[in-house]
Amino acid sequence: MTYEDILLELIQKDDRFIVLTAENRAAIRNLPNKVKGRFIDTGITEQTLIGVSAGLALRGRIPVCHALATFLTMRAFEFIRTDVGISGLPVKIVGGFSGFLSDGNGPTHQAIEDVSIMRGIPNVNVFCPADEEDMLICLRQILEDPRPFYIRYNNFKNIYSHNHNFEIGKAEVVSKGKDVTIITYGLMFGESYKAMNMLKEKGIDTGLINLRTVKPIDEATILEAVKNSKLIVTVEDHFKTGGLYTILSEILLKNKLTADVLSISLDNKWYKPALLNDLMEYEGFTAPQITEKIILKLN
Repeated sequence: MTYEDILLELIQKDDRFIVLTAENRAAIRNLPNKVKGRFIDTGITEQTLIGVSAGLALRGRIPVCHALATFLTMRAFEFIRTDVGISGLPVKIVGGFSGFLSDGNGPTHQAIEDVSIMRGIPNVNVFCPADEEDMLICLRQILEDPRPFYIRYNNFKNIYSHNHNFEIGKAEVVSKGKDVTIITYGLMFGESYKAMNMLKEKGIDTGLINLRTVKPIDEATILEAVKNSKLIVTVEDHFKTGGLYTILSEILLKNKLTADVLSISLDNKWYKPALLNDLMEYEGFTAPQITEKIILKLN
């Protein structure tokens, strides 16, 4: 089963679904000829893409629109906010090549503030799957949900067999740890998972939480980790400002709590373009580097 297979299945069983793109077919190359009248390519016009999607949603359709994450979330921001968010329309906004997955591209094509931008819009929710398996497990429920969603498309191959019992707003708890809990989402789950195992091998009791949906956020699971772990580590391929580190800070303040926190994120800087493995090595996001940073913090 692939991403395209799930979309095709939904289109065939539910007349409301329609697929759109702003001339980015990386995730849907095989769909146009299969769905014909249920596929629209607006060209390189992200604002038009969202406007058309909102119009279709007002006529009872469920649009699933695709474009490069950086242009979809920034160039079309006002259209998402005004046309989709204010009305709470069931538009699904699929951003491709988000975070480090836009590895070879410079700052203009790096979507490393997209989570912050999208979660800031009332009614718009955010789904950041850890890898392809995680995305496919959760996808149907996300697409069939009546609320608008921003989806960080992620077809990265999994190294962990994910829990199939998905619920929107509920995190996947891989492990609980008394010394450290790593909280992450999206692409960085893989390196965080490896880091968890490295830390355990060193005798450090380490937990790992895969958030899945960054909005709605699983506040209860995060609070449990804060209360039971000596150190909380947030790992994300996103700016520190507005992302998971900010979300955690908001939760702690809301609940009158504090915690020892290590944020592994992009501290107000764009990343150096390179092949993915080289990029993560250069920026300090590989599992050994994450492990080393956590050990230094614990000491």
